Amino acid sequence: MLAVFIKEFQQMLRDRLTFAMAVGVPVLQLVLFGYAINTDPKSLPAALVVAESSPLSRSLVAAMQNSGYFHFTHLVGSEAEAEALIEDGTVQFAVQIPGDFTRRLIRGEHPALLVSVDGTDPSASGNAIAALNVVATQALQRDLVGPLQALKPIEPPFELRIHRRYNPEGLSRYNIVPGLIGTILTMTLVMLTGLAMTRERERGTMENLLATPVQPLEVMVGKILPYVVMGYVQLAVIMAAAGALFQVPMVGSFPLLMSMIGVFMLANLAVGFTFSTLARNQLQAMQMTFFFFLPSILLSGFMFPFRGMPGWAQALGELLPLTHFLRIVRGIMLKGNSLPQVLPELWPMLAFLLVAGLVALKRYRQTVD
Repeated sequence: MLAVFIKEFQQMLRDRLTFAMAVGVPVLQLVLFGYAINTDPKSLPAALVVAESSPLSRSLVAAMQNSGYFHFTHLVGSEAEAEALIEDGTVQFAVQIPGDFTRRLIRGEHPALLVSVDGTDPSASGNAIAALNVVATQALQRDLVGPLQALKPIEPPFELRIHRRYNPEGLSRYNIVPGLIGTILTMTLVMLTGLAMTRERERGTMENLLATPVQPLEVMVGKILPYVVMGYVQLAVIMAAAGALFQVPMVGSFPLLMSMIGVFMLANLAVGFTFSTLARNQLQAMQMTFFFFLPSILLSGFMFPFRGMPGWAQALGELLPLTHFLRIVRGIMLKGNSLPQVLPELWPMLAFLLVAGLVALKRYRQTVD
């Protein structure tokens, strides 16, 4: 037993990748869950539509900012501009203060304060909406003095109207099910493609492949295309379940969504092919796949609000294709986004595909040499 223990321990030390994964994965999980994950996002970007500038309206805006949940990044002149910012995903909230807010409040008519929310990710805005109720009660306490003392009842002197755009009921499945399209494709396509070249080596057919006049690009494309077909089969199953079981709406263009999914699948397949050229066996390919999938699912905004993460975690998340794909698929399915609106998320996926493809081709040429 001691001899087998020594032999196995030495074998483990020789496999540097496995040893690095055994140490690196716990460290990665500790860092991500300890520092990057935040289920209570603060300083969420918001647009402000103010039709009047009065002490009461300014006190209300200041109270919302002081709550820590709202960060007014855009001051717009109309409700349409604010709605466009929500649709593009630029802001999480749009707050509209009507022109007769102060006059109606003094008269005791309970004017309405409209707050539009991007409801595609209910977890990102849930605590902020809860904080609004506290703000509505306490925001004007210092201003309602003297003749306005009678306007300080238990209930707020104005009506708070919250409009959850694209997800009025705040259903979490509207956020999770579209995100599952990206996570399932990431896990399966990277893993299956990562095993492609290592399987050739373990079966002894790599020499036959290298002896053929096939160019590296032809090998990569030939290895990837079957999994593109498999990816669309998986997609058909997911989309059918999303509509039949969970009633997730499909507001935007279906052909546009299919084309964006095609780009996303190619980016993940290029990563998997790169892993297959780096790994010596299928076990190492699986380990690399897990090391790529873990940050993708944690830093993309699928499980936790993206805007709640610190700046360095958001910068890492922006490098992952899943982050941009989640914004695209939720934007098309729930908001009805068009091609110009998804272009800012498309080019990072294309850049990732280009870099991963070049690395894979370079590694394959080294193997041929």
